[in-house]
Amino acid sequence: MIYAIDFDGTLCEDAYPEIGEPKTEVINLLRELTKMGHKLILNTCREGEQLKKAKIWCAQQGLVFDEYNENVPERIVKYGGDCRKISADFYIDDKNLFMRGVN
Repeated sequence: MIYAIDFDGTLCEDAYPEIGEPKTEVINLLRELTKMGHKLILNTCREGEQLKKAKIWCAQQGLVFDEYNENVPERIVKYGGDCRKISADFYIDDKNLFMRGVN
């Protein structure tokens, strides 16, 4: 499975442009998902220097992502291109609204 995970407000308390305190429950869950062989994408609005700081912070927390604001190669092949929308099976975000079966 592929998980797309937000940064601010999800992995850490929202303190943008600073980096807030870590949310250890989420971090621990992601470490377990990695051990199980799932792929993780950091899906954040941060870019440039702010993204670099987020990557370093994540590594310090023991989190290594397969991609950063990019689709995993197998999804690019599957869909014949690399669009801006991140393709994942699950999205973990503090602003998530889950709507299953809504027509």
